[in-house]
Amino acid sequence: MTATTPKATAVPKFCEGIQYFGEALPDFDKYGTQSAIPEGKTAISDTQDAAAVYQTLLYADALRYLTLQITGSKASGHPGGFASQAEAYAALVMLGYKNIITEVGHHAPGFYSAMFLDRSLEDMDIITVQQLRERFREKHGLLGHLSGMIPGILAPAGPLGQGQHFAMAAAYLNRDKLFPFTVGDGGLGEPYIMSSMAHFNTAFPNITNFLPVLVWNGYSQEHHSMVSLKTNEEMINYWRGNGFEEVILVNAKDFDDRNQPGDYVNSTEFSFENRLAFTKAVIEGVDQAAKSALGGKLTVFIIKQLKGSGVHATGSKSHNLYPKDTLDAPHMVEALKKRALPVEAWELVRTNCDRAGGGPAGKTAVTEFELQLPELGQLSLQEFEVGGEPKVATTAMGAIVSQVGQADKNFLVTNADGNAASGINNINQALKIIHPTTDDIYYQAPQGQVYEPLSEDACAGLAAGICLMGGRTLWCSYESFAINGLPIWQTVTQAMAELRRATPSTITLFTAGALEQGRNGWTHQRPEIEAYFASMMRNGNIFPLFPCDANSIQACYEWAVTTKNKGIVITASKSPLPIRTTFEQTRQALKDGAIALQETSGDKKVVFAVIGDMMLKPVYEAAELLQTAGVGVKIVSVINPRRLYRPQDTAWDTCSQPDGDFMDDAKFAEIFDGDALIGLTGGAPAMLEPIMLRSNCQRDTFSWKRGETTSSAGQLMEFNGLTAEALKERAMKLIG
Repeated sequence: MTATTPKATAVPKFCEGIQYFGEALPDFDKYGTQSAIPEGKTAISDTQDAAAVYQTLLYADALRYLTLQITGSKASGHPGGFASQAEAYAALVMLGYKNIITEVGHHAPGFYSAMFLDRSLEDMDIITVQQLRERFREKHGLLGHLSGMIPGILAPAGPLGQGQHFAMAAAYLNRDKLFPFTVGDGGLGEPYIMSSMAHFNTAFPNITNFLPVLVWNGYSQEHHSMVSLKTNEEMINYWRGNGFEEVILVNAKDFDDRNQPGDYVNSTEFSFENRLAFTKAVIEGVDQAAKSALGGKLTVFIIKQLKGSGVHATGSKSHNLYPKDTLDAPHMVEALKKRALPVEAWELVRTNCDRAGGGPAGKTAVTEFELQLPELGQLSLQEFEVGGEPKVATTAMGAIVSQVGQADKNFLVTNADGNAASGINNINQALKIIHPTTDDIYYQAPQGQVYEPLSEDACAGLAAGICLMGGRTLWCSYESFAINGLPIWQTVTQAMAELRRATPSTITLFTAGALEQGRNGWTHQRPEIEAYFASMMRNGNIFPLFPCDANSIQACYEWAVTTKNKGIVITASKSPLPIRTTFEQTRQALKDGAIALQETSGDKKVVFAVIGDMMLKPVYEAAELLQTAGVGVKIVSVINPRRLYRPQDTAWDTCSQPDGDFMDDAKFAEIFDGDALIGLTGGAPAMLEPIMLRSNCQRDTFSWKRGETTSSAGQLMEFNGLTAEALKERAMKLIG
């Protein structure tokens, strides 16, 4: 195909910025004069329609051209992976499916090209290709990997192994729609992808309306993919062995009329006739796969084609651009001219994309609307008497969680280690563990609401994914193991910070902290995770909460479940602990950040700022020792440390649902000023930063150091220097 530059007057506005236009295409006057998706329709009507096949191929080439040109405009970005499956993406859209997700962040420029062609990006004032080029990989534009702020993009994509969670979550909440997601064969090596889908299918065998689209192109980011040597039969058996009932594979090699070497070939090198034949096979395969997935079968569609097909290079060399890969570089010019389409083809593609699926994805995708949720009404809390019998905080919270699940039948609780082990077996009793085997002894049933895969990634992934898609969940974990699920939780909370709509906050409950795990030793003692959340607090929408007792945790969850677009981490013990606060005190602490539990007078005053529940025990003991020495003591429970930062310390004002409530200086002085201040936590000292940053007192911190096997929490505290005597001695030195 040769390329020309037509008269400017012949170019529609959206095409401004396209550098090369092709000459007339073969048979365009036969198959391109009318849109294959008629006005008022949302998809092609017949997969055998020659015009539909022809126009799907044009769309695939338009995607390739734009993907290469916008990445070339910055000599940066990733064109190769998306290019190798362009026919599959085009087929999905032409068949009317636009709720498309990806597991591959490197497919971002291809998705942006699709959102441009169907007019979704007009909501970002991206009207022309020139503007598309200018705003690619720029602030307030189209960032290098997918996020939650781009119109028509359902979910973020960055770390590999996450996309299936979003697709399954969307399918769970919208059971009448198809949610395809592209997954690369380079990322297929991530263990989470298959195991999470297998567990989901066991738990929800009737929810199959998510469709993995495997992009089997033989290469990963910098080398051959680890599955590149599998035969077609082996790949099919691999998916079947993981529970997929329908495996549909379309291999470009079967249509190659150019004798290309190797198992992976480039369909854009075929004759035009064979390109159409390959595209037709992809449309038929995608149509079959979509109907199968929507019809109740766990299905995968596999497109096998060489990575980089139709762009500037092939194999891993096509994965990303380097500074040398500018739009002026001869190899880039050649590749663009080869994919160039005539103006009338661009107009036809734009019309089809606009009509497909009922309009732009930015107007029709399920995530462009707030999901209507059942009203929870007034939750019934049980307020225990202050100073009364010790109570298990997690159990108290479990009773409220059960009420939420009973009011909202789509509500899910996820837990890899089991709720019973965390003192929340009452959740299992009320909501039932999802399991194919009904057993009343273990509170399990096929129609339950407690999801228990033995994978923190799968727990966090489905829980966070459902919240991103508009539903309510609770992810429960042992504090020591939660780190394995945090990558996707962090991805979701970052996306929530920039979403253009409100969605329920993603809430977690982390139990069995280090101090409770003495006999299990250091393998179960990893409170360093709190440093992760301490860092995330500066994002502006992350709120770690540390209730100090069974009353406090109820008020914390009561607040959390009403919030939007936040990541809320509730950390609590599963041991019976004294009741020290009323509901009203914690509600005030959620607003202010902290609450004073006790204050005594003396010649000088030491303030203990305490994070956590079990850590209050040595503090109260230290207070008695200091009072005996004539020193006044104030014990402050830090419930919501994010409120203790100054406004300028966090990015709260950049969040789409901003929360700008912070404790002011006068209130901070009222609560924390004294002759000495000691911050205390059984976890990471970074969580105390907001207090230490603002205090002008003589001050110090006590925190976790290292795990050890002990017979009691007291011994473990002693090992880490967290004793009443140590606190007293340090306080006396600080006050001179």
